[in-house]
Amino acid sequence: MITGHVFIATSLDGFIARTDGDIGWLLERDDPAEDHGYPAFIADKDAIVMGRGCYEKVLTMGEWVYDRPVLVLSRQLAGKPVPDNLQGKVRFSDSTPAQAMAQLEAAGARRVYVDGGRLVQSFLRDGLIADLVITTVPVLIGAGRPLFGALPRDVSLALESSRRFPSGLVQSTYRVLA
Repeated sequence: MITGHVFIATSLDGFIARTDGDIGWLLERDDPAEDHGYPAFIADKDAIVMGRGCYEKVLTMGEWVYDRPVLVLSRQLAGKPVPDNLQGKVRFSDSTPAQAMAQLEAAGARRVYVDGGRLVQSFLRDGLIADLVITTVPVLIGAGRPLFGALPRDVSLALESSRRFPSGLVQSTYRVLA
């Protein structure tokens, strides 16, 4: 059975980016000497699903860093050509989260990294997330793009672990309860 997994950072007030998409507040606190666990997290993932906003932000950050297939869910990008440098690495689709997971499962994927605020929200609403690794950055930015949004029902979580880094970041891993 295929499962979705989240690895994301937020400000202390719950935002993943400023209203204009800026994440400078996050990059300023990133200490390359600290291992926040991303290599271990991504090691067992078969594919990555991200939203258009996340995809567009990644494009501004230089070289494409993903070594797994990336499915970008976007009504705006679906049907448009993938840039030449990303051929064979990225696909665009207007599938629903459930359709996307079914397609990935049919292609052999079992564990999928889900990235992007609104996409994480929709996957949570549809019950497609198994666990979340949330790194909280000790900064209040006051407004922005929230990690979590409206849900049709409560989503109960179990705290699996929590750790503090010398930079002040706090990372918590939660399992989504059925």
